[in-house]
Amino acid sequence: MRFTIDEYAKTFKMSKEMIQNKLRTKRLNYIIEGGITYIIVPRSSLEEDKRQELTQKKTTASSTPAPQKTTVGMIIALYQKENQQLKLKIKELEAKIDRLVYDKEQMLIAERERIEDIYAAKDEQLKNFFEVINTKLLLSQENRIHDVDISSTPEQTAASSLSNGIIELKRYLKFIGMGSNERKIVKRRFELAYGSDVRIIQKEGEFYVDLSKYDYTDFLS
Repeated sequence: MRFTIDEYAKTFKMSKEMIQNKLRTKRLNYIIEGGITYIIVPRSSLEEDKRQELTQKKTTASSTPAPQKTTVGMIIALYQKENQQLKLKIKELEAKIDRLVYDKEQMLIAERERIEDIYAAKDEQLKNFFEVINTKLLLSQENRIHDVDISSTPEQTAASSLSNGIIELKRYLKFIGMGSNERKIVKRRFELAYGSDVRIIQKEGEFYVDLSKYDYTDFLS
């Protein structure tokens, strides 16, 4: 068997200086190949445990697999795998965004329907309220009713007002509990609509409402 100087020093636990000294004094057999000095040691002269140790080292060195080289195909396969994973993540994010948008739209639709229901209920309540008021006005005492028809006698005027539902606007507004500012606003609306709305009745500078024929909710709200 042959050893380099380093291998011989490790195997036989000997310093390099001592080995060089033995080489100079030719106490060790050696050869030189390619500028490297190899020490020749007969296998028979080695101790049994040294032979086994050397044999095991060589076997281990020869059985160790060479590291796998990275190829272009491996790099392409890695990029394709990462690209596929990114596509899956993008699809998941898009699905989450679509779900959030759908949920938001449903919330807005539900809120709009709730508000519409509230306004519809309020409108119905307001109509019912004015129907009750109109009924009470028609049944109220004669001193709360003033007829538009000036050609009739006072007795005929009171009876006619009670039957046909015509009443002076300011009396009507006071009766339903409107304040002074609110009455002014309603009167202003009547003034603007006079001449273009058949519901607006005026006689001798005063406005009247005919509750038996018309609905004035839009002027009062």
